[in-house]
Amino acid sequence: MKNIYKLIFALCCSAGLLTACSLEEYDPSTESLEKAYSYPEGYKSLLNSCYMNLYYIYGKIDGIGPLEMGCDLWINSTNAESTYSAYRDLNTSVGSLKTIWQSLYATVNLCNTAITLADKVKDLTTEQRDQLVAEAHFLRGWAYFHLVEQFGGVVLTESGSAVDAIVNNSPKRSEETAFYDLIIRDLHFSCTHLPITQNERGRASRKAAYAMLAKACLQRTRLGDTQIYAQIALDAAQELIDNPSVYNCSLYTSDNNESGFAKLWKDENNKNNSEFLFVEAIDASTNYANIEGTNRGRTRQYYLMDLKGVGAAWGTQESDTWLGRANSRSFKPTKYLMTEVFDPRENTPDTRYANTFIYKYYNASWADVKITQSMINTYGKDPSLLNHVILNTAAVPSPNTNIRNGWKSAAINMENDKGLSVFTPNWTITQSGKAAMPCLVADPSDMFNADGTWTENTQIKEVYPSMSKYSGWTYCYDRQSWMGDFAIIRLGEVYLIAAEAALLYNQDRATALSYVNDIRKRAAVKGRENEMLAGESDMTVEYILKERARELAGEHLRWYDLKRTGSLTKTYLSRTNPDITLFDETKHFVRPIPVSFLNAIANPNEFGTNGY
Repeated sequence: MKNIYKLIFALCCSAGLLTACSLEEYDPSTESLEKAYSYPEGYKSLLNSCYMNLYYIYGKIDGIGPLEMGCDLWINSTNAESTYSAYRDLNTSVGSLKTIWQSLYATVNLCNTAITLADKVKDLTTEQRDQLVAEAHFLRGWAYFHLVEQFGGVVLTESGSAVDAIVNNSPKRSEETAFYDLIIRDLHFSCTHLPITQNERGRASRKAAYAMLAKACLQRTRLGDTQIYAQIALDAAQELIDNPSVYNCSLYTSDNNESGFAKLWKDENNKNNSEFLFVEAIDASTNYANIEGTNRGRTRQYYLMDLKGVGAAWGTQESDTWLGRANSRSFKPTKYLMTEVFDPRENTPDTRYANTFIYKYYNASWADVKITQSMINTYGKDPSLLNHVILNTAAVPSPNTNIRNGWKSAAINMENDKGLSVFTPNWTITQSGKAAMPCLVADPSDMFNADGTWTENTQIKEVYPSMSKYSGWTYCYDRQSWMGDFAIIRLGEVYLIAAEAALLYNQDRATALSYVNDIRKRAAVKGRENEMLAGESDMTVEYILKERARELAGEHLRWYDLKRTGSLTKTYLSRTNPDITLFDETKHFVRPIPVSFLNAIANPNEFGTNGY
């Protein structure tokens, strides 16, 4: 993946759309664009730069907030990140909005430049040229998809500022349907011309294009012409589902040791995953693709419970290579996610709760922890636990050859939970049962009030399961960053896109059921698949929305899911996430347009503030 991140910075600021650029700039005036990009290697370097801004969306708080928060699955843990999760103080000056606006329009500008200059590249056949430029079409479609969903009908342009010397200081709004017309045209081109396989991990291939086309067309159904776009989405999804050997993509299957869903998130499958269709690829050995050095891949930290506070008495610590740093914690699951989306039973056949969350935290304090009388009194423990020893699970750090400067836990004393410090199941345990357990226990009856809001009990309010999808020992670079690839589109989502599209296209419940049950069986414990099977009468958009939560929680998708299905409403949120009290249906369907853009153009009234 090295070549893809030998980036060009000259084109990162588009005319009138990016008012500032934090990247190092290169002055192209010393060399004409035609000369610089008229040969294949120069043109490929331009294409490489089109991938650059994936970094600012995935694995960063800038993307997590606008893509995943303010929905039914997560609430704010600290006041620091309440802007999206609680719709508090969401305005035109929010820094992360500027970040995604600039990074997405930078991608558009780079792709527009690559598309415009493609015909000038020498020494290529038409087929070779189309194959290369298809990457730019794919990434432009991806960027415009996020722009129109986040901000609505803003600026739609096919001109690259580095080619068009005229700076447009008075841009015009375009209709959302016009955005989707271009997005779908771009993705159709990519489906036709991208290669089946790429030599470098992280480059868009044809399977990524079909997946993105299915995703975009399903989202387009919210604007009308539902059957037309649902059919395109279904056809694109079925192209992948029906041809696994062609596109080298398939669902993992369960065996006697683990479910297919567990295999999906195993470290050993991260860099060569049969379900990942398009990834932000990270070179773990050289720390490549990290514009800010090791300050990336921090997704796990934002979902982490308070290990440095209430958990510390039981043996957890704030700074942990495997878990991350608890000082960055921001988001915790809702009661709806824990007990209605996931099956709240200890002996469930569905493995997705256990493989989406860390709910067992072990003593990592580098010493055994002895339960004291004070701990018994404070946490209501059985007196017989006095002096019980919670065994140390930390080990002397040793280099792991799979990562650069990484540490790997020996995971001693974890068998039979001898070193268990904190336990956060999604099923309810009796009070006497919790009192007898030699660890801190918090179940949903402790975490939530009767109305579904989070408790204010200081002993419990920061004790909860932590999302684990973006962590794993093999790629723990250090406590600050995780060097695993980030799946932007994966096959599990494509199956659920196909199911929803089948319903929207012609109410084909049988087809929808087939795809949903494929996903559910893949998540089941071996031998208990039949317990997971849904019925044809279950097949509604509402059911699939909940299934998407079980399958895709935390994967930067949920805000768009609620928007598409008509669930981004005060009524729905008050039922599923009652901690959100400020949702305003007159404006919160789109994000504020950044003030930095409004101040940079001559006609800010053309755009207003999107209701803010």
